[in-house]
Amino acid sequence: MADQSRRERGIEMFNKVYCGDIPVAPEGMVPFQDLMIEQLFGEIWSREALSIRDRRLVIMGIIAALGEADTFCIQTRSAVKNGELTPEQVREIVIQVAQYAGYPRAAAIFRKVEETLGQLTKD
Repeated sequence: MADQSRRERGIEMFNKVYCGDIPVAPEGMVPFQDLMIEQLFGEIWSREALSIRDRRLVIMGIIAALGEADTFCIQTRSAVKNGELTPEQVREIVIQVAQYAGYPRAAAIFRKVEETLGQLTKD
């Protein structure tokens, strides 16, 4: 059985990080998500040494370097909705990534980012 306070802290942080846009399954329904909520969000994202924005910038760089465009766009949506980044700053991240992780990877991400930013403008 999970440590309830860690799970509750994890759910609170998960909802804060993702603006409540991604549902959390009931405990025990998705074991992978249970671990993620308790460990990643209940322990790591909840640490105070870095802000949510700082942590998001780190993972956006990692995700972009791995070429994970869909996951990068999830982070983009939440960062813009939370007021952590502007669309211009997100675009600048992709430009920076192109220099270190390569243009083909960054170009694929940039295309999806523009779609995501366009959707946010409509919402």
